[in-house]
Amino acid sequence: MRASRLVTLLLLLQNRGRMTARQLAEELEVSVRTVYRDVEALGAAGIPLYGEAGHAGGYRLVDGYRTRLTGLTAEEAQAAFLAALPGTAAELGLGEALAAAQLKLRAALPAELREHAGRIQERFLLDAPGWYGDAEHTPHLAAVAGAVWARLAVVLRYRRWRAPEEIERRVEPYGLVLKAGRWYLVAGGPSGIRTYRVDQIIELHALGEEFAIPGGFDLAAHWDGYLADFRSRLHTGEALVRLTPEGARRIGVTPAGDGWTETRVPIESIDHAHGEFLRLGTDIEVLAPAELRDRIADTVAILATRYAG
Repeated sequence: MRASRLVTLLLLLQNRGRMTARQLAEELEVSVRTVYRDVEALGAAGIPLYGEAGHAGGYRLVDGYRTRLTGLTAEEAQAAFLAALPGTAAELGLGEALAAAQLKLRAALPAELREHAGRIQERFLLDAPGWYGDAEHTPHLAAVAGAVWARLAVVLRYRRWRAPEEIERRVEPYGLVLKAGRWYLVAGGPSGIRTYRVDQIIELHALGEEFAIPGGFDLAAHWDGYLADFRSRLHTGEALVRLTPEGARRIGVTPAGDGWTETRVPIESIDHAHGEFLRLGTDIEVLAPAELRDRIADTVAILATRYAG
């Protein structure tokens, strides 16, 4: 446990530069006294670090010192290679950089960990996009990623589902999210923080104007909130249905037994539920609302007439 903490402390100083004992204690979730002991242990092991007194003081490594990644565990080395998505990096224009980084990481690992990392690439492949439909064409993805990285405002012409179908807007790109094979841009604009599908961007012009992200903004936390809000707006009604055991299994409902199961399920709208429930065929009977039951009955009658001959 302590060995792992010492490696983490060393890497924190290597990546962040000067840090106070209190800052290190907060990152490592230990006491300041423990940090003092760990720093002494690293010094005794020959690590060239020193402390600076005063208000702006703290611990830092001697300029130019870099440690090899021999502190990685087998699981950490596996995770580092498993987390890398070549297709995603290539979309962002970082395919060659990813390959080079993996080569350097592999070279820095001890022989045993190199073998573990190699097994990951031989035995696991991460393919983010869904089964149905081709991958989205995102010609402006690299430009969007560049604006996100450089914190530069852009003007984009964007296609959306409601009128007016095309809009032009100045936005400040905060971050990119890859969700189910589709890229989304989270950006600030005149009406607050909005989410844009990158494949729906028609044109993009970089303005060369730097911006600052609002204090306290966290991309992961914002995305979690966005998804929660989306789900709350997605299912605004419910339907009362009867399901066969197979029908219950297909929509994720626990069957009541070997016969029919009566349950209430959330629905987005009458139109959406009409299409989704028809896919279940004879494994479902809609009891309510009446409008949905009548719509499905009318569709079934039309199909019966069409296939009668």
